[in-house]
Amino acid sequence: MAQPDSKKIFFENLSGAGKAIAVLTSGGDAQGMNAAVRAVVRMGLYVGAKVYFIHEGYQGMVDGGENIKEATWESVSSMLQVGGTVIGSARCKEFRSHEGRLKAAHNLVQHGITNLCVIGGDGSLTGANLFREEWSGLLTELVEQGSIEADAVQKYSALHIVGMVGSIDNDFCGTDMTIGTDSALHRIIEVVDAIMTTAQSHQRTFVLEVMGRHCGYLALVSALACGADWVLIPEMPPEDGWEDKMCQKLSANRAGMKRLNIIIVAEGAIDHKNKPITTDYVKDLVVKCLGFDTRVTILGHVQRGGTPSAFDRILASRMGVEAVLALLETTANTPACVVSLCGNQSVRLPLMECVQMTQEVQKAMDEKRFEEAVKLRGRSFENNLKTYKLLAHRKPESELPTSNFNVAVLNVGAPAAGMNAAVRSAVRVGISEGHKMFAVSDGFEGFYKGQIKEIKWADVGGWTGQGGSLLGTKRTLPAKYVDKIAEQMRENNINALLIIGGFEAFLSLLELLTARGKYDEFCVPMVMVPATVSNNVPGSDLSIGADTALNAITTTCDRIKQSASGTKRRVFIIETMGGYCGYLASVGGLAAGADAAYIYEEPFDIRDLQVTRTLLF
Repeated sequence: MAQPDSKKIFFENLSGAGKAIAVLTSGGDAQGMNAAVRAVVRMGLYVGAKVYFIHEGYQGMVDGGENIKEATWESVSSMLQVGGTVIGSARCKEFRSHEGRLKAAHNLVQHGITNLCVIGGDGSLTGANLFREEWSGLLTELVEQGSIEADAVQKYSALHIVGMVGSIDNDFCGTDMTIGTDSALHRIIEVVDAIMTTAQSHQRTFVLEVMGRHCGYLALVSALACGADWVLIPEMPPEDGWEDKMCQKLSANRAGMKRLNIIIVAEGAIDHKNKPITTDYVKDLVVKCLGFDTRVTILGHVQRGGTPSAFDRILASRMGVEAVLALLETTANTPACVVSLCGNQSVRLPLMECVQMTQEVQKAMDEKRFEEAVKLRGRSFENNLKTYKLLAHRKPESELPTSNFNVAVLNVGAPAAGMNAAVRSAVRVGISEGHKMFAVSDGFEGFYKGQIKEIKWADVGGWTGQGGSLLGTKRTLPAKYVDKIAEQMRENNINALLIIGGFEAFLSLLELLTARGKYDEFCVPMVMVPATVSNNVPGSDLSIGADTALNAITTTCDRIKQSASGTKRRVFIIETMGGYCGYLASVGGLAAGADAAYIYEEPFDIRDLQVTRTLLF
C-alpha cells in the first residue's frame, strides 16, 4: 500500500491530545465486540488520546482498581478474530444505585477519564446516559465528601458518552444492523445446512428455536436465507387458524416431492392473544395433524459463540472509529449519541431517541398493535418480512394478476455465491405478479443457441443455499450474437430481461443498449443485478457474492494466524481475487487484521515494501 505523505494525517483537524477515553462492554456478549474495542483503542491512540480498558463492564467501573487499565496499540493485537469480549462483561446491580454511580464517577476522575464509549444493549446505553446526566452532581458530592479536589469539578466538568449497540438480536431501533447479528445468522444457517442433509435422508420436519425473546429478526432473516416453510416471530403473530394453514403448506410441499420441512420459531413467538408459541407445541401439532416424523432443535447460546463474521468485524471497526470521532467533536451541550448503520454508512443518532423508540416496540406488542411494532423496527425488518411472505407463500392461481409479460433471467460472468438465491427471488416475484418467467442457460452463449425454457415456482425450491450458478454462466458478451439473440427474443416473445452477474453483465447491458438502434427487440426493460466476488460493478456499494468471499478470506487468515503463532520472523502473503479492483484485498485486510494491503488502485513500489518490512520486524 502506498504510504501517505509523512506530514499528512487522515483527520487533520482532530486531536485527542490531553483527552482520556475509556471503553467498556456491558450486558450480553456479541461477536464483533472485540473488533469495536480494538478500533476504539487504535483510533484513540492514533489521534493522540489516552485510552483505557474498563474490565467487567459497569461492575469494573464501580470497583475500580485493576479493572481500569491503560491500553496500548499492542494490547489489542490478535483480538479481532476472537468471539465474545476479552475485557469482560457483567450485569451490575450496584451501578443502578446512586451510590454505585458515585463510586464509578470517583474511579473515572482518578484516571482523568471524561470520554466513555459503551458497547452494549439499550439497557446499558440508558444507564450510561443517566450517568452522564448526573455527572456534575456526582462530582459536587465527591468534593463535599473530600474524595476529590474542588478544581476537579471544573477540570472534569462534563462526561461525554458515545454508544455502540452490541446485540445478536438486532433489537435496537435506529440502526439497520447491530454488532453480532450477522455472526449469529451465520451460526443459524450453518446449523440449518447441516440439518437439511439428515432431514432429506429421512423425510423429516425440523422445528428450530432461535434467540429473540422480544425481537424476531434472527428468526425472520434466517427463514428468508434458508427458504424455511414457516416462521413464527413476536412482532407479527400468525392469524387465527394458522395451525391449519401451516399444516396445509407443509403437506403441499411434501406432495410436490420436497423431502423435508423447516419451521423456525423465535423464542419469544406469540399468538394474537399474546400466548407463547413453543417449539414443542408446533412439533405436537405437526405430528398430530400430518403424522410427519418431526424433531425439535434449540440452538441456544451456540448463536452467541464462535468467531465473528467478516461483516461484523468490518461493521464494528468502522463504528469504533466513528465513536472516537464523535467523542472528539462533542461539546458540553452535545447530547449522548449512538453510532448506527444506515444503508452502508456509519451515522450518529441521538441515543435516547433510539432507546425510546426501542421501548415503544415492546409497548406496541404488549398492546397488540403489531403492524405498528413492525414499522417501528425499521425499514430493514419491514422489507425482510414483506420479502419472506412474497417468496415463501404462493398465491392461488385464481388470485394472480393477469399479465402477458414474459421475463427472461440469465447469469453472466463468473459464478458468485448468492446468484441462485437471486434467481429464485426474481422467478417467484415475477410469478406473483402474473408474469411468465423464462430461464436462460449458460448466459448469452445459451441465449443465442436457444437454451431457453419456462421456469416454475417449484423449480427454484431449495436454491437459496446452493453456491455457484444452477442456470450456468459464461463470460461471453452478446455483441457478436445480437442478431441471433434478437431472433430468440422475438421467437419466445421476451418482454423484459434480467441479467445477474458481474462486470461482464454490466458490459453486456451496455452492448444491448447500443443494439437498440438496430433491433427493436432490445427496446424492452433490461435490468442488471450485480453479482461478483470482486465487487467491481459501478453504482453498487455491495455485490452479491462479495460478503461470502470476504468470509472465506477471513476464515483462511484466521487459520494462518494459528499456524504462525508458534513461529517467529515468518510473514504470510495472501493473494485474493479482484482483478483491477482492490475491494477484497483492502476490506479483507481490515476484517482479518492484516499488517498491509497492496491494491491496484494505490500504486506501490519496493520502497513501500521496505517500509512494511521495517514495521513488521
